[in-house]
Amino acid sequence: MTQGPAPRALSDQALSELLSSQQFGTLATVKRNGHPHLTTMLYTWDPEAGVVRFSTTADRTKVKHLRNNPRAALHVPGGNVWSFAVAEGEAEVSEVTTVPGDATGRELLAMIPEAARPEDEEAFLVQQVAERRVVLRLKVGRLYGTALDIEG
Repeated sequence: MTQGPAPRALSDQALSELLSSQQFGTLATVKRNGHPHLTTMLYTWDPEAGVVRFSTTADRTKVKHLRNNPRAALHVPGGNVWSFAVAEGEAEVSEVTTVPGDATGRELLAMIPEAARPEDEEAFLVQQVAERRVVLRLKVGRLYGTALDIEG
């Protein structure tokens, strides 16, 4: 049996590009008992600010975890099972959007790519209030990950 190439560490630039190229990842938060809680999340990556943003509702378990312990990590898969990026840091939970068009509602709207923005932004903002939406902001303190260069 021959051994193939070993995974290589990715540069910060390559890690940022991988985060930018994906939309879904696994968010890890810390339960009160110290065990991880994992959930698949849609996210947006702001490389200039070093912040990953998630939209969720105020009553979710991950929100409770982050209010108790802000440490979190996002795992994003790359092109094969050996390629990935991890963004870890401390998260904050926004205020619940309570008035259509408030700061949280505008931030939620800004998370949607221009091409996918809702035609009726007011209806979107009203829906966010009805759902009691918040923004989770993961302020990334460390990026790491690997890639495996294999030919398909």
